Amino acid sequence: MSPSPSPTMPLADLRVLEFTQNVMGPSGGLVLADLGADVVKIEPVEGEATRYLGGFASGFFNYFNRNKRSLAVDLKSARGRALVHRLVAKADIVLENYAPGTMERLGCGYETLAAINPRLIYCALKGYLSGPYEKRAALDEVAQFQSGLAYMTGPRGKPLRAGASVVDIMGGTFAAVAILAALRERDKTGKGQLVKSALFESAVYLMSTHIAGGAYNRIDHVLPMPERGPAWGVYQIFKTADGEDIFVAATSDALWQRFCQVFERPDLGADPRLTRNADRVKARDWLVPAVSETLAKFTRAEIEKRCESVGIAFAPVATVEDLFRDPHLAAGGMAETTLSNGVVTQLPKLPIEMSGARPDKRTDPPQLGADSRAVLREAGLSDEEIDALVRDKVVASSE
Repeated sequence: MSPSPSPTMPLADLRVLEFTQNVMGPSGGLVLADLGADVVKIEPVEGEATRYLGGFASGFFNYFNRNKRSLAVDLKSARGRALVHRLVAKADIVLENYAPGTMERLGCGYETLAAINPRLIYCALKGYLSGPYEKRAALDEVAQFQSGLAYMTGPRGKPLRAGASVVDIMGGTFAAVAILAALRERDKTGKGQLVKSALFESAVYLMSTHIAGGAYNRIDHVLPMPERGPAWGVYQIFKTADGEDIFVAATSDALWQRFCQVFERPDLGADPRLTRNADRVKARDWLVPAVSETLAKFTRAEIEKRCESVGIAFAPVATVEDLFRDPHLAAGGMAETTLSNGVVTQLPKLPIEMSGARPDKRTDPPQLGADSRAVLREAGLSDEEIDALVRDKVVASSE
């Protein structure tokens, strides 16, 4: 049985029933779990499908399901649905991200569950919010292509999805935001409500600056990022003396002067053609080669040290493997986690601080049905009743 969250955690008094799969739904549940909510992941008796994915997708279940408990139950059976309805009576929140109509067919749609518990916050994470598309199926990549995000990421004619499930995760995060807002409203009214989050609208939200910029500048066709006109004179990747790549950004006139000072180019700093950022943008055809030649004389470590000394933004071009060795993450940004195959590794914590501390991992991703018996005992079932449910394969338990 999973240890209880500390009573001082902000969401420690909340019970969440999570009917989710893949990334979007579980990522929303992870936010709530990391903040202390008791999140019970309700899975089919055979387990959520992402438990068994390989390759890069093997990270889905192993990352987004820490700090949760697993109850494996057959929702297609009347006895399984009855169990869930019993749990709903004392729950605060339900999350679900199944295909449109699935929860209704399983007898667990909003109207059904709200009738059992009027204080319930029911969060549906879907492909689309209300409108002509709301019944369509969607995926992270579908939203990236449909929103224009993939178009803006790759060069013209070669749309490219982002290198992570950014839309899934944003949709899950907005789900958590909506839930927290609904809880505040429930504090005032005593009533729950249906809240929604969606992939397409989350991806369009990511596109908001491009939409606004295109409208402001009366541009009929906004160019993708690889072909956009630069906003700053020095803002790109440069090659170092030791053959590394490093991104350097001097985004103000003051930072440009500091750059010239720390990299020993007083001639560039005094050049009247480079006084303002707008001037430097116009001069990029000869300025960028000059800066490239300058930085090519220094190792990556030397460039990092000099940039940091004067407040210039920089970044090495990191790989996934580099993150395991990053000293900043090692100082408190990672949590030791045992994965489903027994591998022990470090995984990122929730990217927030509260009272100077990061929400931490309390429990590893659960084995299928690891908490089935405990959750059902808490609901008032006897061991004999639970044994019968397990024997009849209405519930799966690994306890």
